[in-house]
Amino acid sequence: QVQLVESGGGLVQPGGSLRLSCAASGFYFSAYVMSWYRQAPGKERELVATITGDDGSTNYVDFVKGRFTISRDNAKNTVKLQMNSLKPEDTAVYYCTTRVRGNNFWGQGTQVTVSS
Repeated sequence: QVQLVESGGGLVQPGGSLRLSCAASGFYFSAYVMSWYRQAPGKERELVATITGDDGSTNYVDFVKGRFTISRDNAKNTVKLQMNSLKPEDTAVYYCTTRVRGNNFWGQGTQVTVSS
């Protein structure tokens, strides 16, 4: 079955960096778009970035452009999110997700807290 396991979250000061990782299994990883979402307390879950499976094309929402970088390693079935210049408003639970055969799958999430 499809499994997504995130790691790499933690507490970081404003301006700092974190790199999140998502290990995927149970599906033909390289064929599918992978995405990172986040959900802050009291807010709806929102898209952060996506990366296609074939050519690795990326898309970012405006509030992370220039600060976050999504990447994937199809040989290792992993997708990463490099987050630089972090701000307190980036505090959220970050989720890895994909859609396989019409079904959406989510990891358990990893907490990112940006605070001094």
